[in-house]
Amino acid sequence: MSSSKPDQSSHDAPASSTVAEGSTRAVRGASLLILLQIASRAVTFIANQLLLRFLTAQLLGVSTQLEVYYLSVLFFARESLRVAVQRTDLPTDSGSGSQRSSVRTQAVVNLGYLSIVLGIPLSFLFGWLYLSSLSAATLASTPCLIPSLYIYGAASILELLSEPAFVVMQTRLQFGTRAAAESIATFLRCTVTLGSAILAAKRGLDVGVLPFALGQVSYGIGLLLVYTWYGSGFAAREGFSLLPSRLTTQNSLFVLLRAVNLDAVEQKQGQKKEHGFALSYFYRPTLQLAGSMMAQSLVKHVLTQGDTFLVSILSTPTAQGVYALANNYGGLVARLIFQPVEESSRSYFSRLLATLTTATTTDKIDKTRNDQKEKDKEGKEKAVKASRDLTSLLKAYTLFSLLIITIGPTAAPLLLSLVAGPTWSGSGAGECLAAYMFYIPLLAINGVTEAFVASVETESEVNAQSVWMGVFSIGFAVAGFISLRVLDLGAVGLVLANSINMLCRILWCGVFITRYFKRQSTSFNISEMLPHPLAIAAAVVTYGAVGRLTIATAIATPVGFQDTVVQLVKIAGGGLPLVCIVMFLERRFLMDGYRALRGRR
Repeated sequence: MSSSKPDQSSHDAPASSTVAEGSTRAVRGASLLILLQIASRAVTFIANQLLLRFLTAQLLGVSTQLEVYYLSVLFFARESLRVAVQRTDLPTDSGSGSQRSSVRTQAVVNLGYLSIVLGIPLSFLFGWLYLSSLSAATLASTPCLIPSLYIYGAASILELLSEPAFVVMQTRLQFGTRAAAESIATFLRCTVTLGSAILAAKRGLDVGVLPFALGQVSYGIGLLLVYTWYGSGFAAREGFSLLPSRLTTQNSLFVLLRAVNLDAVEQKQGQKKEHGFALSYFYRPTLQLAGSMMAQSLVKHVLTQGDTFLVSILSTPTAQGVYALANNYGGLVARLIFQPVEESSRSYFSRLLATLTTATTTDKIDKTRNDQKEKDKEGKEKAVKASRDLTSLLKAYTLFSLLIITIGPTAAPLLLSLVAGPTWSGSGAGECLAAYMFYIPLLAINGVTEAFVASVETESEVNAQSVWMGVFSIGFAVAGFISLRVLDLGAVGLVLANSINMLCRILWCGVFITRYFKRQSTSFNISEMLPHPLAIAAAVVTYGAVGRLTIATAIATPVGFQDTVVQLVKIAGGGLPLVCIVMFLERRFLMDGYRALRGRR
């Protein structure tokens, strides 16, 4: 017993520095992913602008349906496993704990192969369902639709083949590898998609959505090659294999002993659970968590892609193309900034709060009272830090959202008329894009709050959330039907239905987060994430002023290129004072955020 105490104290001593280091790496990783998204989306944006010359609204609508099929396969095959793996407490360095690290990392690799096993039958199942839902008119009017579907299915499998290497890089915070993989894959996709479309046009071939399918399969090939290259080198250095390996070896003895100790304690408390490895390959607690999240993933995916499902059922492919264009431009900010931050924050909070959310009674075995007090103190510090970081992140989102909803509704239709042309802007996409600006703040806040919830919720809480999300999905379907069929609001009504659903999800997450921090004896004050009252007042004044400055909009009256540019300059001039006011009123918060990005606390 006496010999074990120094090891414990040496482990506890650098705990705070380890948390700080993990926080800095998470912030820098999020920054890198944001830069990656900006670069890749810029390339994709340019390619899409050129592609619009070869596309009709109907083809764009069909390509959106194929993308939903592709994303559905990926989502159900890997999403719940990704979240469960991130909840696994993996060490970030391979120093004195290199043997433990290699075994746990191998367990993560093995779990990655489950995504491939799930993805293959899902690609056939969803492909069959999609073909069954197509009308004869759509099949007849869309060239190469069935071959494109097969290629999209192959692309999903190719991307899933890179999953074992991806989950390792994600859990070990190797953000540079992901940046390289997605950059190369995005470049390949844009090149192949645009190149095949131009080549077909020059030869007078009507290939329909085939260029999109070829581009997607090249994306999967790019990811697989880069992750295999980097992953194999990382595996050689860290002492694990990228191939599935059995874990019932002497190297995994520490995991099995931990399971035995845990079982002994839980038997005394009547909380006996299964631990160890399933089939000698997969860590059972992670599998159980992933299984409990699968039902929630189904509901979550329906909610995420519900707008596309509703449009597919209640409108024509042409209308779907119009909505897809507005959704692509409106969601550009979400994909550039919000998605990387959401993924990084989920990983960060999972690691920071792992000892709180997965704390077991084995921590109390052979512990002195002082050791337990020290551990409780460390847990309290982690909870306080999590509350502070989450509040800061949400406040940054609210400040950014303040600018979006003030200037965006007026500027967005004008920008659309510049990049997509008067034909697209006059189709109703401009009006939909203006409404989408009010939806973006809800999208941002929901992403972060759900990322935090996924990082800390227990299995029973996952099941409870699934039930509530099922209720919200029914409400979303009803709101969508009323908006599209009863009120005939078109795509704008769909944005409204999405906003109602997103608001319900945010409220649920807010209640959950407040209760969670209350259990940790830590405060979480929602008012701290709100902008300064004077900033809100300035935003209201600016919104009215910008509306008066613009004498016409692309929604109501088509205008020329010069008039559109002049109006955009007026909007920018009207919004500049608001930016200055917000920066002055929130200068302390902004400086703290700048120091965090620089890695100084």
